Order: sequence, then structure tokens, then C-alpha cells
Amino acid sequence: MSVTIVLADGHDLVRQGLRLLLEAEGDFHVIAEAADGLVAINLAKSLQPNVLVVDMMMPSVNGLEVTRQVEQQVPVTRVVILSMYADESYIVHALRYGAAAYVLKDSRKDCLLSGIRAVVAGRRYLSPPLSEQAIEAYLKKGSAAGLDPYESLTRREREVLQLVAQGCTNTETAARLFISPRTVETHRANLMRKLRLRTHTDLIRYALRHGLLSVTD
Repeated sequence: MSVTIVLADGHDLVRQGLRLLLEAEGDFHVIAEAADGLVAINLAKSLQPNVLVVDMMMPSVNGLEVTRQVEQQVPVTRVVILSMYADESYIVHALRYGAAAYVLKDSRKDCLLSGIRAVVAGRRYLSPPLSEQAIEAYLKKGSAAGLDPYESLTRREREVLQLVAQGCTNTETAARLFISPRTVETHRANLMRKLRLRTHTDLIRYALRHGLLSVTD
């Protein structure tokens, strides 16, 4: 059986390398690529691949939000997150948002292949040094921690948060999301209130602390 895959990563060279690695398997078929999160979501909705491989840190919309939206809107697609972060908080959020696999970027290449085969077979996968036995512990820990205020944000508010944190103006954000600048301002005010943020600096710090923005952005 051929496994259809959409690759989402902000770097062309990384995507090219991943494509070569995956298509060398013979039964893996990369049907599309995305350089940012919004495109990844739209490709998943239109193509409905078996698997979406997405980098945690994507332009426009981060990998966690991509995972959340694809899990909700494209249930036939299993999401494999590629990440440089082994921190428990990232793993908890990824799994709670619907990721079927979490693969560390410094893992051996076999880990990504194993992860894809696992999710296609209906299983979850964590690459070493993360362990399969830790999955439920991570999820229980995340549930016990209570509701994160981020969970109270609407889909559009999360998208606005991501783009504003990346430095987009209201006008630029509006253009990316196909809404008006006034609507962006409304969403921005609402998310600031929900997250109890007062300044743009507070917003940037929040984005960095919650993995919505990398220190290199």
C-alpha cells in the first residue's frame, strides 16, 4: 500500500532531504510540500494525505496549531511532529492537540521512518530517548496541570497571536488571514485579555515561553 505524505517545513533544504529519505522507502509518496503552517493546513484539507510531517516551528502558524486544526478538520490524516525540543511540556501539548508521533530532529533517520509506519498502523510513536511507556504519563501530567489559558483562545485568535509574535503588523496579519485589520485588532485585544498580557513585549515573552516562537525568529 502506498502511503501519501505532505511535508511541512520552513526550510527548502530540509524538505528536499526529507523527501529523498522518505521516497527511498518505495511505498512512501510525498504528494506536496508546505513552507508555512497555513499552507500545510490547507494542503491537508484539500489532499487528505495519510500522513502530515510537520516541523514544530513553522512560519505563520506553528506546528502545534497545525496539528490541532488538522486533527479536528482532517481526521483521516495522522500528524507526525518533528521537533528539536525534548521538553515534556512540548510533548504534552503535541499529544493533547492530536499528534500521533513526536520525533526529535537529532534522532536517527530510522526514527522518522518508524514513526510514520507506526502512525499508519494506528499506533502512537515517540522517538528515543523518549519512550512509549511515557506517553500516558505525559498525558496524565498535562491533564492534571489544569486548563492552560491558551486553550481558551479561538482558532483565529491563536493564528493572530502567532503572526503578531513573528512581527507582522495588523495589516500584514490581515492579509495573511484574509480578514480586515480591524478584525485583527479585535482578535488581538481579546487574546491579550484572555492571556492577561498588557504589552507587546509581554506577548513576545509568552510566545517564546510557550514554544510558539523560537529564539532564532
